[in-house]
Amino acid sequence: MSLPAPLAARSCHAAVLSMSLCVGLLIAAEFLPVSLLTPIAADLHTSDGMAGQAISVSGLFAVFASLMVGKLIGQHDRKPVLLCLTALLLLSVLLTALADSFAVLMLARALLGLVIGGFWSLATATVSRLVPAEQLAAALGTLYMGNAVACAFAAPAGSYLGGIIGWRGVFWTLVPLVLLNLYWQWRSLPDLPAPTGQTAANPLTLLSLRHVRYALAAVMLTFGGAFSAFTYFRPFLEQLTRVSLPQLSLLLCGLGLAGFVGTRSASAMVERHLYPLLGLLPLLLALLTVGLLLTGSLLWPVAMLLMLWGLVNAAIPVCWSAWMAQGVAGEAERTGGLMVAAIQLAILCGGAVGGVLLDQWSIHATFLVSAGLLLMATLLAGGGKRLRPLNA
Repeated sequence: MSLPAPLAARSCHAAVLSMSLCVGLLIAAEFLPVSLLTPIAADLHTSDGMAGQAISVSGLFAVFASLMVGKLIGQHDRKPVLLCLTALLLLSVLLTALADSFAVLMLARALLGLVIGGFWSLATATVSRLVPAEQLAAALGTLYMGNAVACAFAAPAGSYLGGIIGWRGVFWTLVPLVLLNLYWQWRSLPDLPAPTGQTAANPLTLLSLRHVRYALAAVMLTFGGAFSAFTYFRPFLEQLTRVSLPQLSLLLCGLGLAGFVGTRSASAMVERHLYPLLGLLPLLLALLTVGLLLTGSLLWPVAMLLMLWGLVNAAIPVCWSAWMAQGVAGEAERTGGLMVAAIQLAILCGGAVGGVLLDQWSIHATFLVSAGLLLMATLLAGGGKRLRPLNA
């Protein structure tokens, strides 16, 4: 017996919201070290650049998970798979809070990377099955609103609470939220049998398509450039702008709050302007990154540029998620797996390169290389023609 349409619509909306909350918790768990980089490094007796690898290492395992998830889950129902991934997120957060050495922290981040790769590979395809096609853009906007919420509150709350209860205490606060999300997903997600007729072929076979190859290169340059700077915002603000802890929290909050505007704006624009946006957004981010360097010692200009940076940065994943949903007809899961692998590999490399440049040279070198990668992404994407399917 099928549900009445209004009840079914409410049920699907709750399922999308539960996934949006999971997105927020994933983003919070993945990037809280950005706002806690200095105390983590001091507590575990390592450098800021090495502590930054706590973000990068999750990307390595996310690459593996995103490429293998299709083969591993095969024809299994997607609902228990998503529940298992959320349970693994809980284990990662617990291990992070309990970490008494850099090695244990890396293990926790590796587990987190498996969750990131698996969840993001399935997220767009799952949302596509939960809502009608005409509601997909809005549903993807809702999904990424979890990203915007986490960016708005996780970093400033992390830096503020870290000064009160310590960086471990910050991660302990995530535990009940993940438990709540696990229960909500169990109650709200419908059964999601494997898509009919979809094969478990290696997603790398999609590289035979020209527009997919261009998209992979563009997405890697975009995310690599963005995260080589984003990962080291705290050292930048402490060393160049010389902010206090309360000022740091406010600046990171402004960065995240601007993400709400970016997410909502991108959701409204992707249907008509998707392909031009994929080239324009990294250009804007590159200019803002250079602007941060030029005004690094001036608090108010830095604050304004950070908010614009957050707005533009939040729009990027929404646009690429929309591209994933239509990049290869009937292959949303495989396309998602391949793109998530590219994004996570870019985050891994961007964070690693940024950390080496920070330790060996300065934050100036980190940000300039970030801007260079973003400019290369713009040149590759151009007006978006290369990223379109041949039949589009």
